[in-house]
Amino acid sequence: MPVPGWFSEILERELTDQVSLSDDQLTRLYEHYALLDRWNKKMSLTSVEPGEETVIRHYCESLFFAAHLPDSATSIADIGSGAGFPGVPIAILKPDWKVSLVESNQRKSVFLREATRSLTNVSVLAERAEELSSVFSCLVSRAVNPKEVLALVPRLAPRVGLMLSEDDFLNLQSIKHVAWSEPIRLPWGDRRICAFGVSRGHFA
Repeated sequence: MPVPGWFSEILERELTDQVSLSDDQLTRLYEHYALLDRWNKKMSLTSVEPGEETVIRHYCESLFFAAHLPDSATSIADIGSGAGFPGVPIAILKPDWKVSLVESNQRKSVFLREATRSLTNVSVLAERAEELSSVFSCLVSRAVNPKEVLALVPRLAPRVGLMLSEDDFLNLQSIKHVAWSEPIRLPWGDRRICAFGVSRGHFA
């Protein structure tokens, strides 16, 4: 599928000095975008307007987040993946990592399976995160109540990465079983950050 110039130009402009994408990665990102745009006309996958706003909010933010994940996060579970963010861009940027998209909504999980057919490092788990028995190296999320995600640490993974607002992050400081590194501000306003933490019982 040919990638339109406007799509690649936005990614290259917004992610300068952060992420370098190959032609194949650009193609895979655009294929996901095109499918999301088509399916979103029939079911609610995202409320963000198609075009530049979607590319920045969904793809640029997810790729920026992926670029700051620790190198040890080679087995990822994206909790409440929805339309595939940040999990799908992570999988495209990090093809050697295994990414599980956890989405209990059956219609959304059907979309995720269709959208990731060509991504051999992605699996879709159509179940509630609380019912998972697999173990991962890192949990990620951006659309789920952060406290619900942290409740899964360290049972499902010793590490966690969240995309959230600064205010939501402040509300997590009372949770003592996770130690946080200095949060990284997303460069697109709205006081949103990437926060990375590790179980206090994990010393790897």
